[in-house]
Amino acid sequence: MIDTREHILNTSLKLFLQKSFKEVTMKEIVETTGLSKGAFYHYFSSKEKVFEEVVDFFLSDFMKFDFSNLSHDSLKSFYSDYLKSMEEKIQSAGKIGLVTGDTFNANHYFLLFDALKMLPSFKDKHLEHNQNELNAWTEIVTSAKKSGEINSKIPDELIAKTFIYLGDGFGMHLIIDGAASKMHELKPLFDGIYMGFRA
Repeated sequence: MIDTREHILNTSLKLFLQKSFKEVTMKEIVETTGLSKGAFYHYFSSKEKVFEEVVDFFLSDFMKFDFSNLSHDSLKSFYSDYLKSMEEKIQSAGKIGLVTGDTFNANHYFLLFDALKMLPSFKDKHLEHNQNELNAWTEIVTSAKKSGEINSKIPDELIAKTFIYLGDGFGMHLIIDGAASKMHELKPLFDGIYMGFRA
């Protein structure tokens, strides 16, 4: 059985995904949980505290990515593993309401923006994640050049950013279209870039 704190977080996440942080009231959260005011306030003293823990519990975990778990045998095996991991992330996002069936919940981006604006610690985590991602991609690109897998005079970091920004833009496109099932379309795009750098 789900514990009370987790019940509050799950309920609050659903409300924050339906509306924005600003639009959700503390009264609404308390009523939707079905708890008495006293029981609720035993766990959280304000909407801000609820939001902070919702972000920490769901979004921070969703954003975590261990690049050391990806294959480092080649650039191609690295990005193939990366794409598989992203598909798994989308499946896990369905479990917390960020994806419903084939549809992305675009409101999770608003939740993300609210978190970046309101929670300095979350912004720091986000920046750290971005730096780790850039480091991991740059490292594998450098390795691919050394091994002769790819041949390009373009700086390693720019090649790394090409893959990262393509993935980011594609992700935004999926959110706007609301079609989580199109994730498989990213691989041919990565393959195309990869072939261009092999020439």
